[in-house]
Amino acid sequence: MASEETRTTNPTTVRSPARAAEESPVPTRAWTTRLIVLGIVLAALNLRPAITSLGALLQEVRDGLGMSGSMAGLLTSVPPLCFALFGVTAPRLARRFGAGAVVCAGMVAITAGLLIRPYAGSTPAFLAATALALMGIAVSNVLMPVIVKRWFPDRVGSMTGLYSMALALGTSAAAAVTVPMTDALGGNWQTGLAVWAALAAAAVLPWLPFVRDRRVPGAEERAAGRGDVPTRGGAAGSGGAAGRGEAPTRGEAAGRGDAPARGGAAGDGEALARGDAATREDAPTRQGAPADGGASGRAGAAARKDARRRAEAPALRITRSRTAWALAVFFGLQATAAYITMGWMAQIFRDAGVPASTAGLLLAVTMVMGVPLAFVIPRVATRLPHQGPIALVLGVCGLAGYAGLYFAPAAGAWAWAVLLGISNCAFPLALTMVGMRARTGAGVAQLSAFAQSTGYLISIPGPLLVGVLYQHSGGWGLPIALMTALMIPQMAVGVLAGRNRTVEDEAAR
Repeated sequence: MASEETRTTNPTTVRSPARAAEESPVPTRAWTTRLIVLGIVLAALNLRPAITSLGALLQEVRDGLGMSGSMAGLLTSVPPLCFALFGVTAPRLARRFGAGAVVCAGMVAITAGLLIRPYAGSTPAFLAATALALMGIAVSNVLMPVIVKRWFPDRVGSMTGLYSMALALGTSAAAAVTVPMTDALGGNWQTGLAVWAALAAAAVLPWLPFVRDRRVPGAEERAAGRGDVPTRGGAAGSGGAAGRGEAPTRGEAAGRGDAPARGGAAGDGEALARGDAATREDAPTRQGAPADGGASGRAGAAARKDARRRAEAPALRITRSRTAWALAVFFGLQATAAYITMGWMAQIFRDAGVPASTAGLLLAVTMVMGVPLAFVIPRVATRLPHQGPIALVLGVCGLAGYAGLYFAPAAGAWAWAVLLGISNCAFPLALTMVGMRARTGAGVAQLSAFAQSTGYLISIPGPLLVGVLYQHSGGWGLPIALMTALMIPQMAVGVLAGRNRTVEDEAAR
């Protein structure tokens, strides 16, 4: 740190007061950081209750609206469909309105959808209101990793763990308390579903101060293209990589004990090394002092020209990256397993003779496993050069859980719930790999949108097929066989997505 301060305050880089004011980072107030952490946690708590609260009361909703098994399967396929359709629009909306404004609007949409759908009165209206809530969930899903990367570039693993842990807590809480809360409120399933709108309304408040903040990932990189000097403080005090609009390099993470070094200039990151070089070489020219035969001036001009050329380069061709495709398929298959579990697992236990309240608790156990593991897995993953072994361990737990559901669903129900809960922690692993497989903030945003939108498209048929197979076979043998079969390719692509590569390198080939 001392060497960094010495370098950035070198007297040879003295600038005019106006220039210095333009390039000085705006300090982040402590309350702003605390507020963004609160906003992330509350937003994450609201990203799944719309789904798991419905799963706990699916039988009552089907009876109340007259749904068939196939229509219920369609209902459980709506989440990935909405995530695929609306998630891809999140980066564009964030560029235009700001990530904070988009997440705030997403929380408003969740609130409105959860309030409207229980009283819609018909299956189509119920589906439409559910889609409104899921629209808000979709854009927030995509932007959460981007916001974490921007505000906490030196704590991506721990903040992703906190976000994932809050998401798992909201998921499990909705599964656990929806049935008993419905009973306490008079046994009306409509009231039991509508009450979750209050939590979504609370999540709107922390994001209101950030509605006017329209800075987007990559803005600092475009500033570098104008010859501005990257600062270590960054905009809004994110520090280091955030000030440059980049993801933290493995070298930086290694200095913090987060991950092994991936390369770069002594852990400072490639872009910062170039920016520092440009600053030092160009300083005599900006002061008006003579350069050594003009060499420093030419070097500084060349550095600025190179930065401008990089900033003006076309958007990353994400579809040329094999890692991006592997991550998208992995995301899609884990989402398939997760939405089948959230939508149908309580029904599997109820059909095996387990009481409704106990079935809801079993679903909650599956979801609550993600609370500790969602915090541990990202931290472990960022310390490994290859995340494939984690994907394999999670997959084996899933296979064991499905085998238990097939042979003894009621006898070993608690064990199967725990195993499937461990398997469902592929979601925080996927989020962590999104942050690790891209080098820049703009790359993370593009990879997050591609992996999630493509992944959710892949996951759409799964819950629907389960509903169709359940209705036409009259049991759970064929649906569980389908879940088991899908776990094998999930493990394979998880190994491919976990390789130590970046999408920028692959897309440039």
